[in-house]
Amino acid sequence: MFTPKYPPQDTAPPATATAPTAYTPAPVQPTATAPVAPVSNRPAVQLTPGSALALAAGGGAVVLVVGAVLVSMLLAVAITATSVAVCAVVLRSLLNQERNR
Repeated sequence: MFTPKYPPQDTAPPATATAPTAYTPAPVQPTATAPVAPVSNRPAVQLTPGSALALAAGGGAVVLVVGAVLVSMLLAVAITATSVAVCAVVLRSLLNQERNR
């Protein structure tokens, strides 16, 4: 149960070792034409002036909406903090009045 199970031996014949040969570079033949850039399969995105304007307006709208949301959250925190501070002052004054009587 706990003995290792080895995979069966390869049945392929052993590869024969070949002696390394000296490297001889192939002669380079000059070409008369310039290399051609590979053609991409993806469609190219072309922005017209109208679409660029719409994209800028959409980005501006997103910035304004996110800014309004963040400002409203900050305002909510500020109002909550103010109301808690007012409640603390009122409770303190009520407790001080009870002690003085």
